[in-house]
Amino acid sequence: MSAPVLLADDAPAKVNLTLRVLARRADGYHELESLVVFAAFGDRLSFSRGGDLALTVRGPSAAAAGEGGDNLVHKAARALAARRPGLVLGAFDLDKRLPVAAGLGGGSSDAAAALRLLAEANGISRDDADLYAAARATGADVPVCLDPRPRIMRGIGERLSPPLALPPLPAVLVNPGVALSTKAVFAGWKASPAASVAPLDEAALKKLTSVHEIVRLVGEQTNDLEPPAVALQPSVAFVLAALRERPGCMLARMSGSGATCFGLFGANDEAEAAENAVSASHPNWWAKATTFGGR
Repeated sequence: MSAPVLLADDAPAKVNLTLRVLARRADGYHELESLVVFAAFGDRLSFSRGGDLALTVRGPSAAAAGEGGDNLVHKAARALAARRPGLVLGAFDLDKRLPVAAGLGGGSSDAAAALRLLAEANGISRDDADLYAAARATGADVPVCLDPRPRIMRGIGERLSPPLALPPLPAVLVNPGVALSTKAVFAGWKASPAASVAPLDEAALKKLTSVHEIVRLVGEQTNDLEPPAVALQPSVAFVLAALRERPGCMLARMSGSGATCFGLFGANDEAEAAENAVSASHPNWWAKATTFGGR
């Protein structure tokens, strides 16, 4: 008997370069607008086709991620199976490298990777409507992670722009070792009576060709969840301050609902030097130099 075919895919960190909260809806969700990119670092998911649905989690963040049925890999697989009778399932193995509850969309990216692997194993096209329906049923951030390239995300995550061809952005990710509840951060958000930030312009974004141009545009935007996140976890403010004092840091901001923050740099060696300096001065923090863009 031949050995099971092992498939594997990356689940890159999702980073919100900008995040505007436009309104709280009657159903409890929030209308958003966000420029999303993906890091050249993340989790790694493998899949062995055949048998019952199973998941093993290992890696630095395995204990926090959990292997139970509430893991989004399980949820995504069940959502696709509900839409495709006879779907062949199997065993997933997740190497969990990203911090959990960190504003990096790790669980959503893992779920999207699971859907891609199931599609590959079952001969389902990457643009199949069932795949996107399963992504939407799994979580608000899963659709944008299904094809991890820079995009503008709107609505509650279901309205996506075409992919944006942004240049690679040297960056460093830093998490102070604390988890933030997305629900609690959103609960602390307060609508501003006078929004002065202009909506993201897809046509303008398509014309950007340099890191400095992107930093300038991103700097004109905000992350509206940063103030409530800092109120819940003041360590987020310490991370931002540590990034801003690093040589070459052009912009520092929190990603998503936190607590991970990012710094954008003009060169990869500056980002790597920042990772080394932050790790040396704050050994309990998680730091990773990488690039933002897409694959």
